Amino acid sequence: MIQFWERTGSKVDTMSAEHHDMILAITSHIPHLIAFNIVGTVSDLEDDTKMEVVKYAASGFRDFTRIAASDPEMWRDVFMENREAVLEMLGRFAEDLSALQRAIRRGDAASVEAKFKRTRSLRREVIEAKQA
Repeated sequence: MIQFWERTGSKVDTMSAEHHDMILAITSHIPHLIAFNIVGTVSDLEDDTKMEVVKYAASGFRDFTRIAASDPEMWRDVFMENREAVLEMLGRFAEDLSALQRAIRRGDAASVEAKFKRTRSLRREVIEAKQA
């Protein structure tokens, strides 16, 4: 099977199913979950506020939430079939988000900036790896 995909020009990596599930949970499933949730939060706002969000949503919101237009049934199944890895990565994400929330609450600008610098650096690595 590896030779088949390599002959088509694909790069093939092998890993355990558990490792695959964890990697896909953080690189694909959690971003979808976050996008679905943000759009869901907007949807749950009062009608006037919801319309203002739609009116003033700039390219960042549009681009970030693009994946929330994905097939709901397919993603329901992805989350149900991969729940262990998704819950593991969601827990880690929630912990990191809470730490960032605490830093903002404390007015800890240095911690916030350090986090943003680390994340910008990783984003650059993704682009350099041609994964953008």
